[in-house]
Amino acid sequence: MKIVSIDEFSRNAIMKFIIKSWESDIIVVKGKVHNMSKLSGYVAIENNEIVGLITYCIENNECEIVSLDSINENNGIGSNLIDKVYDMAVDKKLQRIWLITTNDNIRALKFYQRRGFNMKQIYINAVNDARKIKPNISLVGYYDIPILHEIEFEKEL
Repeated sequence: MKIVSIDEFSRNAIMKFIIKSWESDIIVVKGKVHNMSKLSGYVAIENNEIVGLITYCIENNECEIVSLDSINENNGIGSNLIDKVYDMAVDKKLQRIWLITTNDNIRALKFYQRRGFNMKQIYINAVNDARKIKPNISLVGYYDIPILHEIEFEKEL
């Protein structure tokens, strides 16, 4: 597996991967709309196929991880992508890396905490507001848990 920046890999292939994973090219986080076609990030490639992707946005000396996807979980793809963003953030002397996940995503809650991220805040019923912008957000998520809340994680640098 190799990891390259989005700029080094076909944006068209990346957009197909994003649409397949997210059913849209936008992600809504804390009421902010991110157009994923414009984000920076890294792509994990195996046999010339995308096996993982991380996108991020840098603002106010902070790095927000907007999306993280791996088609083969528990094989180190997500961890390697997180490490790449961490190294970039340290090189740029950013203050923190942060991200949002939803209350149903139990695997993500475990994944980020095991990688040194701390839960910072829970935004109660924030997903209901996000649905006003992106109506195709599912009502029910992993393990048949209603998707209602956004949970912010951070890693201070």
